[in-house]
Amino acid sequence: MEKFTQPMHVTKEVVLGSDKPVLFAGPCAVESFDICMEIGSTVKEIAEKHGFSYVFKASFDKANRTSSSSFRSIGMDQSLAVLERVGKALNVPLVTDIHESYQAAEVAAVVDVLQIPAFLCRQTDLLLAAGNTGKAVKIKRGQFMAPEDMQYAVSKVRSTGNQNVCLTERGFSLGYHNLVVDMRGLPIMRQFAPVVFDITHSIQQPGGMGGSSGGQREFAPFLARAAAATGIDGFFIETHPEPAKALSDGPNMIPLAKMDEFIAMLKEAWVLGRKFENFKVN
Repeated sequence: MEKFTQPMHVTKEVVLGSDKPVLFAGPCAVESFDICMEIGSTVKEIAEKHGFSYVFKASFDKANRTSSSSFRSIGMDQSLAVLERVGKALNVPLVTDIHESYQAAEVAAVVDVLQIPAFLCRQTDLLLAAGNTGKAVKIKRGQFMAPEDMQYAVSKVRSTGNQNVCLTERGFSLGYHNLVVDMRGLPIMRQFAPVVFDITHSIQQPGGMGGSSGGQREFAPFLARAAAATGIDGFFIETHPEPAKALSDGPNMIPLAKMDEFIAMLKEAWVLGRKFENFKVN
């Protein structure tokens, strides 16, 4: 199965679809400058140690929480200000989600990658607005979307003249608070654009805690190794020094203290996957 022809340039140095894997990692949401700096500085060091390019991740708004009473944001302006400070302090590129077309330009003024949430991957106006900013666009495959149909989301972004786009796998929704990852989807989507595997949300149990989402963190190493062995281009991980105290998605997060060991394991599986990337049986 042939792969994409156009890599995604986050910056001149950070290229998704090159011979160096990219790690998108950070807390689920912008909680505070101090938490973001603690996580970002630690993960940057780990990424560099294991040969990953690093992009700091945190959402400025969690617009798709299960319950209206769940934490969403410390505020758009305050969150973007925190992201900007973190990016400058650590000298790393940034990624965050957008949920509405009007947010694209304002958020693109701060971050390097605009992430399109899985539930919104068919929203034409949102994809076009993201593409028109000229920033890299990271599209999560909808839990309801066939992998081959994600080519049309990619085409929408590229119709703006913006070629810097990638796809992200995060599992299929079967209902009953569960997600399942079909590894066949990774090479299928990789025909159209570089592919990132979202380890965190592939082990999520949407709404599984009665008003909030649960997760099965114990399965993260298995899914991560399996995806890495397909030879994909990058990985998405949410992490926190104390996941139980995180303001969102704590059950899915990799504890910050475990990240060094986790990334070392991931790199070893990725190297093996790239070794056999061109092996075919037909």
